[in-house]
Amino acid sequence: MKDIFIEAQTLPEAYHKGILALFSEGQLADCSDWNLKSLESYNQLECRMTLHIEEPLREPRISKLTIFGPRELEQYRLEILDGILDYAVEVEIEREGKLEALEDYTYHHRMIKPFNQIEFVVNELKRNPEMSSRRAVIGIRNNCLDSQLSNPACLQNIQFFVRNGKLDMCVLFRSNDFAQAFYMNVFGLTSLQERIAQQLNVAVGTYSHTSNSMHVYQVNFEMFAAFAKKVADEPIENLTYEYEGFFKHMMEAEREGICADFQKQKAKYGLK
Repeated sequence: MKDIFIEAQTLPEAYHKGILALFSEGQLADCSDWNLKSLESYNQLECRMTLHIEEPLREPRISKLTIFGPRELEQYRLEILDGILDYAVEVEIEREGKLEALEDYTYHHRMIKPFNQIEFVVNELKRNPEMSSRRAVIGIRNNCLDSQLSNPACLQNIQFFVRNGKLDMCVLFRSNDFAQAFYMNVFGLTSLQERIAQQLNVAVGTYSHTSNSMHVYQVNFEMFAAFAKKVADEPIENLTYEYEGFFKHMMEAEREGICADFQKQKAKYGLK
């Protein structure tokens, strides 16, 4: 499998470089994902990719070459930071005559259950004055569960380091949809990095994101080709938004509606 390494200063820069690299160097491969089995033939562009971002919170933080808007991004941020979807893991519904969880997992639920790994990371990094631990790891993969699921967790683990007074973050995905999920994943996870850095009273450092199967599904080839053309033809300032003072305001305007919708969903299952 082709192995690609991307270095960038900002999230949009890394994402745009990744688009060009995967589009031009990705290998065409058969795809047998569970949700595509109804198709006789299905392909994907695939590689192993690591994207290293020096300043993940540096502006501009928002790429225009995504499939989401302010509401979707804010909802995902709240799912990662505050676990607004965690209730669905503990709600059972009947499917085909048997009880199953509404959602098999959420990343936040796995971070805090059966014990709070976020608290562990903060305490581990505070354990010595230099905060030089190599043990501050959050595990997402659960082999007992994921080996039985039709849609197992893509994110596998997260490791934190405090180096040179900054909180560095390294994540590993077994599989990552570059066109539909990568950008949202990184935005949510760097928001977590920012929150933990604040709890440690240190600055946010680098962010490294590795996917052992970074891919684009055949259904998105045309869209991805259009993204690659825009990256090749236009300067980055034409393809990005500022987050602070612009996109953040639009996201915050969606928060009340998002929370109200989730409260309605929880009430439907008798939860407060």
